[in-house]
Amino acid sequence: MKRQSGSWACASILVFFVLFLAFPKVLLSQDAGALGLFDGHGDVGAVLHPGSAVYDASERTYTLSGSGENMWFTADAFQFVWKKVTGDVTLTADVSFVGQGGNAHRKSVLMIRQSLDADSAYADLALHGDGMTSLQYRDERGAATHEIRSNVSAPARLRIEKRGDYVYMSVAPGAGDPQMAGGSTRVALQGDFYVGIGVCSHDKDVIEKAVFSGVELVTSSVADLNPKLYSTLETIAIASTDRSVVYVAPERFEAPNWTRDGAALLFNRNGRIERIPATGGKPEIIDTGFAKRCNNDHGISPDSTLLAISDQSQADHQSSVYVVPMGGGAPRRVTQKSPSYWHGWSPDGKTLAFVGQRNGDFDIYTIPVAGGDETRLTTAKGLDDGPEYSPDGSYIYFNSERTGSMQLWRMKAGGSEQEQITADDFNNWFPHISPDGKWMVFLTYEKGVTGHPENKDVMLRLMSLEDKKITVLAKLFGGQGTINVPSWSPDSKRLAFVSYQLVP
Repeated sequence: MKRQSGSWACASILVFFVLFLAFPKVLLSQDAGALGLFDGHGDVGAVLHPGSAVYDASERTYTLSGSGENMWFTADAFQFVWKKVTGDVTLTADVSFVGQGGNAHRKSVLMIRQSLDADSAYADLALHGDGMTSLQYRDERGAATHEIRSNVSAPARLRIEKRGDYVYMSVAPGAGDPQMAGGSTRVALQGDFYVGIGVCSHDKDVIEKAVFSGVELVTSSVADLNPKLYSTLETIAIASTDRSVVYVAPERFEAPNWTRDGAALLFNRNGRIERIPATGGKPEIIDTGFAKRCNNDHGISPDSTLLAISDQSQADHQSSVYVVPMGGGAPRRVTQKSPSYWHGWSPDGKTLAFVGQRNGDFDIYTIPVAGGDETRLTTAKGLDDGPEYSPDGSYIYFNSERTGSMQLWRMKAGGSEQEQITADDFNNWFPHISPDGKWMVFLTYEKGVTGHPENKDVMLRLMSLEDKKITVLAKLFGGQGTINVPSWSPDSKRLAFVSYQLVP
């Protein structure tokens, strides 16, 4: 009898544990059924106060409560409502916080995330308590979080979209469908991943609440054969690598210059040069007289009185270098031979460095701004391009394919002592030296890419000229037009560039 009783007791305990383990799954299933478009919810990361999620089927709204110290650095803490998906996905919602006050950096997010681990790779479109809206991302597990700030504050409706390895943000300032807000990034998610909505209080001792309404979730992996091109003028902070959107347009524009006073940016579009405040606004066309076929090789003189342009409006329709008054006016031709493409001003403002095609070879030349004979500085076989003076005028940096792949070089300003700077498995273009002489930024293509075409996966990389260490500033969709010409801020803290988006 004792042995039978013991067997019965063991069996009872076993049944109890089986039911105990199964019970949370039953709860999750019931909870998932009450979450509308989503399958489940829970706190990601370490939180002091458990969050919650309530779905109102009659109003089709989700009310989330969440704690969590932050969603930043290398780990996150927040309440997440999610659905597991694969392929491409679009998530749209009206988002609003409940209650006034709270931490200015509390966040309500639309999120795409590899896993429910705190340090997972992810991208989210975050509405902050103070209205700041940004595409935040951690491009691999355990990496640091970065962001691309929208130039729209406190939008009513948000959309995050994943197409292939790229994630995009769209916002609507008021009523209406969200519009492309620029600033895309590569976050390569593998297999199944999570899409959903979340709340973080940005204060571990506090719970914040937000309402998500008009939620739309679309999953699709069908390729769009006629995507629309957007161009986004951005700036990036060298110290943090965080990005800010300045201007977005549903067409191609290229090659920003930063004015010497830091107040404005120039770029080319449809053959004209335009100027826009560095903080954003409406671009204005600069008067360049008859020169209405300007390309992406243009730049500002050291004293800010002249603008060098490369234009092909004349009879042969080949690019020649001109200068025009910075405020606009009639162009004065500097190079007599063509094609010629401007790339650099000497620090004293007396000499221009440019690329010229002569007898089928592209080489680097200099010429007095006042006009005169051109001087050829390179003679090696293969394309030489992108010449730019160092801030002290001692060197000209350039890119050359003379060793078989496109790499970065420099030489004395007169053409002597040509030496290679980079030697890696990439193709590197357009070296730009910071005004303080400490940094060199450049555009990097993958090994198999020939030339500097548009619409490619590229990187902006940064080299310390002191120790030659290279770091990645940004991974983006771009290439031709992204950073053809000098675009450093005058304080050497930021860089301007153009990214591109191909979206349905």
